[in-house]
Order: sequence, then C-alpha cells, then structure tokens
Amino acid sequence: MPVRRDGADLLLALRLTPKAARARIGGLFTDAAGQRWLQASVTAPPDKGKANAALIALLAKRIGVPSSTIFLETGDTNRLKRLRISDADKRTEESLREIAEEERNRQ
Repeated sequence: MPVRRDGADLLLALRLTPKAARARIGGLFTDAAGQRWLQASVTAPPDKGKANAALIALLAKRIGVPSSTIFLETGDTNRLKRLRISDADKRTEESLREIAEEERNRQ
C-alpha cells in the first residue's frame, strides 16, 4: 500500500511523470522490489522543482488539504518520491486509501 501512517503524519509513496498531456493521480506502479507506488502525472516540466510543486498542488486539491501541509521528503530529482502530509486527519488518510483502492480495482 502506498500510504502509511507515521505518528500524526501520513507518508505517501508516489511515482511522478512530468510533462504529461494532463495532470492526474491514478494507477499503481509496482517496482522491482515489489513496492507499490501511487502514480501521478503533471504537465509541468522537471525543471527547478516545477513538477514537484505541481504535484503538491494537484495532491492538495484532490484530497482537500492546504498545500503547505505537504512536503517532499525524498526524490527531489527522482520519479519515485515520498511525500509527507503533516497532521493528517482520518478523513485525509481515508481519501488517499480510496484513491489507491479505486485505481487497484481498475487494473
């Protein structure tokens, strides 16, 4: 599962595709080690953090939290990223799990 709780925060494992035709969150990616990553695409290029900023804005809008509560923990220049959502309530966790489950059911 790409979502896990870390105290009051949530950690999200995500695979980002920059310069996509449209911005979206959906689908699961499984890496060679068997780890599951939620997939996201943004239209911004991977230039000076533009794609990462677009990802944070997209995710914040989708789950209904301020973008200031979402931090890039790892993967600044990598497609595979870990995001931290600080002080995430149960509703936020459920929203992320629903997004992951919806996409898993489509595969």
